[in-house]
Amino acid sequence: MNGGDSWRGDWKGRLYARVRERGYGSLTAFAEARPAVPLYVLAEELGGDELNAVQVFSGLVEEAERNAQVTRLVRGQLVREFSESLPGGWPAVLDDEARFAVAETFASWVGFTPETHKARARQVTAALLATPPPAGWSPLGPDDGLLRTLLPDEDA
Repeated sequence: MNGGDSWRGDWKGRLYARVRERGYGSLTAFAEARPAVPLYVLAEELGGDELNAVQVFSGLVEEAERNAQVTRLVRGQLVREFSESLPGGWPAVLDDEARFAVAETFASWVGFTPETHKARARQVTAALLATPPPAGWSPLGPDDGLLRTLLPDEDA
């Protein structure tokens, strides 16, 4: 299959079969075992060119909604975006290059955030820009203390 073929056939069946082949009971468990790995890498690990990042995230959203864990998923996605766009953590100086990397991180994160949580994601973005975390800060998982303070669980 080439990249455009990832949507052909039963891609959800393919996705969950690959998760089970790797010994996980859910896509969430697979993803949480690698909290700082970008979605496209998770897709490559699961299916090479037979699955894509959007499909992986779609499955994660479905599981998060079913388990009332959407806020945790949203925090986890910020961790993934951070590791991809800001691998050295929060920049010490917000020069043009660093501002672009921060903007790219937040834009991608808000883009992946489910509609139900977009307003909260924008508030977190504004809070981090208004009061930046220490230089080098990089969340390692969805349970990072600062992320939990900025985006507490409200799912039920």
